[in-house]
Amino acid sequence: MARWAAAGIIGQIRDQLAGRIRRDMGKGPRAVATVIDSQSVKAAETVSKATRGYDAGKKINGRKRHLVVDTRGLPLMVMVTPADLHDAAAAKEVLFRLRLMHPEITIVWADSAYAGKLVDWAKQHLNLTIKPVSRPKDASGFVVPPRRWVVERSLAWMMHARRHARDYERLIQHSETLITWAAITLMTRRLARKGATPSWPRKPAQASG
Repeated sequence: MARWAAAGIIGQIRDQLAGRIRRDMGKGPRAVATVIDSQSVKAAETVSKATRGYDAGKKINGRKRHLVVDTRGLPLMVMVTPADLHDAAAAKEVLFRLRLMHPEITIVWADSAYAGKLVDWAKQHLNLTIKPVSRPKDASGFVVPPRRWVVERSLAWMMHARRHARDYERLIQHSETLITWAAITLMTRRLARKGATPSWPRKPAQASG
């Protein structure tokens, strides 16, 4: 696994599968618009203190997964950090990697944590447009956020692999690889489901109207 990841094979498998699914949907093989979000999870005892942190907002001691997907929820990349690293700080490294791997991308949808100076930095240094999506001011209770629901759904899909309910990996790069492999598993099942109703582009009923 480590050798394949270091050689870029895991990423190539992910990108080839995502491209095939996009073509089946009538889309171009490579996305130009993406969505980014993060997820904090608890870390097991096998995770070193140097690679974990405390997310005060979520009250979680562990790691944070930063995921970028296309507008259909197909994964483009994942980066794992200690949970105490703010989304905007981690986003600089995430978006830099994203630009190197996918130079065709032009727009990144994100929540308000990615607003502010990061928007100007991304435009100036990476020629990327970050479009923050905020929760409606007059909304109460559970609300499906426009655009952002796509990546939140993808994070939920990753959690179907029970191993990812908590981070057990001593090395961050192993954690990133296993999360990518969970996405690969989902995509291969999607492609193998002949004649079934596609589930990837489905949109929650709350988001309509």
